[in-house]
Amino acid sequence: MAPSTLTHLIALTDDVGLFEHARLDVPRREHGYCVDDVARALVAMVREASDDADAPPEVALLTETYLRFLEESMTPDGVVRNRRGVDGAWSDPSGSADWWGRAVWAFGVASAHSADLATRIRASTGVATALAQRTRDRRTHDLRPTVFAALGAAELLLVDQGNAAARDLLERVDDGIPPGAHADWPWPEPTLRYANAAIPEALIAAGTALGRPATIARGLRLLAFLVSVETRDGRLSVTGTTGRARGQLAMQFDQQPVEVAALADACARAFAVTGDPAWLETVALARRWFAGDNDAGTPMVDAVTGAGYDGLEPDGRNENRGAESTLAALTVHQQAARLDEVVLT
Repeated sequence: MAPSTLTHLIALTDDVGLFEHARLDVPRREHGYCVDDVARALVAMVREASDDADAPPEVALLTETYLRFLEESMTPDGVVRNRRGVDGAWSDPSGSADWWGRAVWAFGVASAHSADLATRIRASTGVATALAQRTRDRRTHDLRPTVFAALGAAELLLVDQGNAAARDLLERVDDGIPPGAHADWPWPEPTLRYANAAIPEALIAAGTALGRPATIARGLRLLAFLVSVETRDGRLSVTGTTGRARGQLAMQFDQQPVEVAALADACARAFAVTGDPAWLETVALARRWFAGDNDAGTPMVDAVTGAGYDGLEPDGRNENRGAESTLAALTVHQQAARLDEVVLT
């Protein structure tokens, strides 16, 4: 990864965390930070260091900033706060929504894959504390927080096979994802929403970690269905912000980069598990979507700075370049570049 592709991410980051929004390419400091984006950023930086032995020094600094932010977001009993202002104050109550699941995911990835021992130890503590909170909290958890957390729990089991909380969460993933209501709509929700591919990816990850081929197979079937729905005329045509229900086949906008990144992550995992090169095609489509092979024929990443644009619109793109879209572009770049190397070797 060339250092220049991190230019915008660095510009969005200060010594506290990662600013959520931007007006064009200028961080909107008044909107503050959120755990959802910082967690994504920590995952990206761990991957960056793992994939590039000559990663620039900024990667280590960013990793430390994001890890510290996530540690500070978590209360001693393992629940997580999401939004933080530039004054350092947390502005919402702690909870177990998406941001909790993403924090578990990021901690899990860092605990298993960081090249730095101290980072692995701190991340292991973070993920264990957050998962212990879920064990104590027996309320029903929404689907997405659970699947995001499952991705982290599966990573934790790579280095801590005896972690009962991680294993318990993964054992509940399959049962917690309901079957589709119709033969032609196997999706576990009536409507495709956002980061949809995280659902089948969680099944593939859980099945792999627990040695359950049937769970892996279910995840692969759901992922294949999602790819079929979100591919049109040889390019990605992903679900827009209004969602997509059964029978809704028309092109949609505002298409979100996070949806494309989730597809790339899930298909990269599917390839790693199956070795089937068909999954590589969707990762390649994701890269081409950012390059401009999309429903508006518009590039969605600034190749010089690495800034991702916030949404694909019928007549072009949202010119704002916030954290979520920038990290989505980086994620797709990382997955495609890594898989290019795998194929070549």
